[in-house]
Amino acid sequence: MADAERRRAGVDPGDLDERQLLKELESVHRTRHETLLHGAPDALDAHNSRMAELEGEYLRRHPRRQVTPSRTREGARAREP
Repeated sequence: MADAERRRAGVDPGDLDERQLLKELESVHRTRHETLLHGAPDALDAHNSRMAELEGEYLRRHPRRQVTPSRTREGARAREP
């Protein structure tokens, strides 16, 4: 599948309202494991592209999102014995 075709597979993330963007992110994350394990190469490529587009839009909208301290390198090191 060509890049242009992949981009047409869904609504431009910039055109989604916040609720729609979160719904799309939930969907792409929910289907990720099955696509990785069992999807055809084209399906995995499309999934990768869509996930990157949606996540990129979320991060663009929320550059100062709350980060859980345990999800940082420093926080992870603090958990190690």
